[in-house]
Amino acid sequence: MVSYFSSARLPASLQRLTKPLLLPALALVTGLAGLGVLPLSGSRALALNAYCQVTQADALAKENLRKAALGGDATAQQQYQTLVRQHTEALKQCRSRTWPQRQAVWLRLYPCDLQPGILDALFDRVINLGYNEVYIEVFYGGQVLLPQADNPTVWPSVVQAPGYERRDLFAEAVEKGRQRGLKVDAWVFALNFGYSYGLRADREQVLALNGRGQTTYTYAKSGASSNPDEVFVDPYNPQAQADYSRMLGAVLRRQPDGILFDYVRYPRGVGPNSVVDSVDDLWIYGQASRDAFLRRAVNQQGQELMRRYISRGHLVDRDIQEVRDLYPNEPEPLWQSRNPSPPPQPGQEPTTPASLRPRLQAELWQLRVAHAVQGVIDFVQTAGEQARRTGIQPGAVFFPEGNQTVGTGGYDSRLQYWERFPTWMTWHPMAYAVCGHTGCILDGVRRVQSMIPNGTSPTVTPALAGIWGQPTYNRPALETQMEALRRAAPEITSVSHFAYSWQDPEFDRVRKFCSL
Repeated sequence: MVSYFSSARLPASLQRLTKPLLLPALALVTGLAGLGVLPLSGSRALALNAYCQVTQADALAKENLRKAALGGDATAQQQYQTLVRQHTEALKQCRSRTWPQRQAVWLRLYPCDLQPGILDALFDRVINLGYNEVYIEVFYGGQVLLPQADNPTVWPSVVQAPGYERRDLFAEAVEKGRQRGLKVDAWVFALNFGYSYGLRADREQVLALNGRGQTTYTYAKSGASSNPDEVFVDPYNPQAQADYSRMLGAVLRRQPDGILFDYVRYPRGVGPNSVVDSVDDLWIYGQASRDAFLRRAVNQQGQELMRRYISRGHLVDRDIQEVRDLYPNEPEPLWQSRNPSPPPQPGQEPTTPASLRPRLQAELWQLRVAHAVQGVIDFVQTAGEQARRTGIQPGAVFFPEGNQTVGTGGYDSRLQYWERFPTWMTWHPMAYAVCGHTGCILDGVRRVQSMIPNGTSPTVTPALAGIWGQPTYNRPALETQMEALRRAAPEITSVSHFAYSWQDPEFDRVRKFCSL
């Protein structure tokens, strides 16, 4: 086991990491109840504020003891460990009687977190801010938080410094977090496999393809998507499924408390690309998706008409007559979700190709959209089932507005129909709306609550974006958002905050840019 209390000297670039995080004076900002004093057995009373956060004095005392322990002071090490246990117990008591009972923060780790004492400092600060759960980013940006010596995936490891090939940063973080009573969840991207994946010549056929011949890699490079580093795969592609399952298995072997799937969608386009309103806009032209689409045919007339529709993007009158002539023993084209037409009434004129074409074309458009949506749903469900088989609770992250229709017959380009995600997953709506107040944020949460399927009750954990003690990016301070959410939806008992780096930007910046 690695000792984080070694006498190794920190690199100069990390010396600033020991600067304590200034905690917001929330009791003054919000006008809520002030400090609550928690008596601890065999120790002095520990004061926490209305949001279960420690005082600046207690945070500083803990940090000073941590530094002294890191320098080899055995007495300080004992005192530090005692104080860590006190803070753990105090937070547990406070959260048990304070809304929300589970309060999580989204967190990215960096290679320099492997330096002695840095994970201790990081999780001390997480506890200081009143969080009892962390979502650690494990698969993101085309890289994975696995050690180089134990990385069975096609993605490079986050930590690539010589001499650290066997250090398992995620596993060490899970251990350090749990020592402080934190629940530690893995946070992984789903269909966004990252830029490095898009560069692989042996995976080009795995990428999602639209009707214009663009992969999501070339689409992103053209500036049509909201982020040029996002590269999405065809959810129907068996190679994508196998690559993902292998990565997921490696992450699950680290035994996190839960796992959250992000980017459960297609790319978010910009400008006119933000709306899907023609068949060519859909990311279902890869061979695997095309084959799966044609398997939705119920008869040969239906399959041939589907084939012509996706090849041309529309039907012409002669298509209908030609498929009738090709398969005369079938009364009409059929595919999944299409009901046979009622038998013609006596004396009724038979339908002509010209009269039938608009309806068939509209039905095929809806089938094509449904096929795209189903690929996303099937992918996250398969991943979630893999997690459940190991006893780890899965969750899905989504935008409340990602499933909207736009105009007449158009759809949000993400096609994120989260109301069809499995309800045995936890649901994590990103309530990130920006309007200068809490109204639009609450609207997103209410929209999710209103669309929960009847007879189900998934755990809804809204994700709020902001900073304690101050408004930012035209969003109210976190405590303002929290109070509004508590009043509007007191039945919600778990909330998360994006992101830890926003709360402690200097600490995050130095950890990010230092070198091992």
